[in-house]
Amino acid sequence: MSLNFVQQLFFKLFALIMSVVYSFNGGVVAPSTDDIIKAKNDDVKLVFATLADPQVSNYMFDRYQALQEACIDLRNADRLDVIVGVGDIAENGLAEEYQLVYDELKGIASRYIMAEGNHDIRLRAYSQSYSRFSAFTNALNGDTSMTDNAYAEGKFAYSEVVNGYKFIVMGSDKMVFEEAYISPEQLAWIDAEIASVEDGMPVFVIVHQPLKLTHNLPTTWGNGTNKDAGSIGDQNDEVIEVLSKYADKKTVILINGHLHAGFSQYSYQKMEGGFHSVNAPAFSIENKDGEDGGNGSGITYIVEVYDDEVLLRARNCRSGEWLTQWDTSIPLK
Repeated sequence: MSLNFVQQLFFKLFALIMSVVYSFNGGVVAPSTDDIIKAKNDDVKLVFATLADPQVSNYMFDRYQALQEACIDLRNADRLDVIVGVGDIAENGLAEEYQLVYDELKGIASRYIMAEGNHDIRLRAYSQSYSRFSAFTNALNGDTSMTDNAYAEGKFAYSEVVNGYKFIVMGSDKMVFEEAYISPEQLAWIDAEIASVEDGMPVFVIVHQPLKLTHNLPTTWGNGTNKDAGSIGDQNDEVIEVLSKYADKKTVILINGHLHAGFSQYSYQKMEGGFHSVNAPAFSIENKDGEDGGNGSGITYIVEVYDDEVLLRARNCRSGEWLTQWDTSIPLK
């Protein structure tokens, strides 16, 4: 990524301030390397890490420190094919915030599949948010895959195939403050993308906001009465219809974030429509709900794909420990 002259000056000043803050906090603490990220079996086909809600800020220093510490564990991995960003990458969608995330993520994985979240787009014109986010994603990959594979010009939704496995990234088609707007055109594109996947294969659909009444919503959104709270929004039922349409032939796995919820019995859910929904915990911001929040943040799913299953392995990246009690196996059809 590249910043203009004024942004570079601001970034250097910010880096100096952070170094002073870290010196008082004891500096960045590296995780244990006693049990690094390594696939359970040698016949693994794909390994990726979820990165939900880092919400890195240019004034909330603890989030960047959490990201730095957790990324050391990812960088130490024996194998990591993809990092899947599940939205809210930056707190305010600022170029400086994306630069901080870029500096930590670059070089960790072979590919980066990034979805926008409400924090990435809600404070400015949609076109400017898209320009910043796509530049950030393309810079991580060293190509223009996000823009080239978008369902429409200037839209966040796109697809990518890694090691033969398809990822479909959903994105809001207009600026909405908390939810998302999924247009009929995007829904039709998602339908076609899932249909194109070979029967029996898993397909990963990435979107920041979860579906209504999933993953202990609306309780996990601090609202026990409004059934829409914390969800993807008005197109919820249409999204369910599309994801359910091919679930009898393909293993459709929806991965979302947004809830800042640690691991619990609600992290994974088999939906009535036959697809699977996974809520990824926040990576660099405090997890306030759930049973295991990683003492605040730094927890994630390391996802291993095999011929017969998709294995969700819970990990505390700030301590370098597996949280095996929250592991989930999704059998493939």
